[in-house]
Amino acid sequence: MVKRVSDRGYGPVNLPSPKPFKALESVPNLTDLARRKERATSLALLLQRNQTAAMTEQDFNLRLRLVFGPEEMIGPGKAELLERIARTGSIAAAGREMGMSYKRAWMLVETMNAMFKAPVVTSSRGGARGGGAQVTETGNEVLQAYRALVEKALHAGIEEIEQLNKLRNSTEN
Repeated sequence: MVKRVSDRGYGPVNLPSPKPFKALESVPNLTDLARRKERATSLALLLQRNQTAAMTEQDFNLRLRLVFGPEEMIGPGKAELLERIARTGSIAAAGREMGMSYKRAWMLVETMNAMFKAPVVTSSRGGARGGGAQVTETGNEVLQAYRALVEKALHAGIEEIEQLNKLRNSTEN
């Protein structure tokens, strides 16, 4: 059990320890493929600059969070949630794939919908037609802009990443 203070500040709440969702471990997702592509591109850039490319794609991971305000931010988690909603057509399924509750996934979607001029995800209730969720054009633009920002930051900082890698306390350096 993990103890933490409740979101409402009423005292500690006992939460079950997180369990890995093993069924999806062998299924590559869009986020993993995009990250692999970003890393490979960055390492190729290192080679083009005639620098030592001692790093492999497993040596680093750039995680960028853009904060607009106290409750308004977008980072790798929300980007991945948008990608999974687009792929599955369901907020619940996307949340399950990420190991989060439907309530948490829905709260993140509501936060993102409130952050931007237009909603990033639209949904319809279940029932006879089954319901579902779709990433809107705005949502796709947000996701595309965020992924482009991460890629540009990675390219712009590749020399510093290499320098930090050399300074790491690692037997592989």
